[in-house]
Amino acid sequence: MSNIAEGFERSGTGEFIQFLAIAKGSAGEVQAQLYVALDEGYITDHEFAQLNSLAESTKKLIAGFMTYLRRSGIKGNKYKGQQPCVERVDYANHKP
Repeated sequence: MSNIAEGFERSGTGEFIQFLAIAKGSAGEVQAQLYVALDEGYITDHEFAQLNSLAESTKKLIAGFMTYLRRSGIKGNKYKGQQPCVERVDYANHKP
C-alpha cells in the first residue's frame, strides 16, 4: 500500500505505474512467504488457500489498474498544460 501511495504522490502516470509494479511484486513476495509459513506449520492449508487467493486477487487488481492507466492516455498532474506527446487517430474515420 505504501508503494501505491508514494507512486500516486509522484504526480506522473509513468512513475505511478512503476510503483504499482513494485506493489504487485510485493504481493508476490507475500505469496512466497505464505509457502514458507505453510511449510513451517505456522498456518493451515485452509489459511494458506485463503491468504494466497487474496494475494493473487490483489495482484490481478493492480495489473488491471496498470493496464487501464497505460491505455488511458492520462499523464498526471505534473504534465497539466502540456500538449500530448502522441496524436490520437480515430481509425474508424481516418482516411490516409
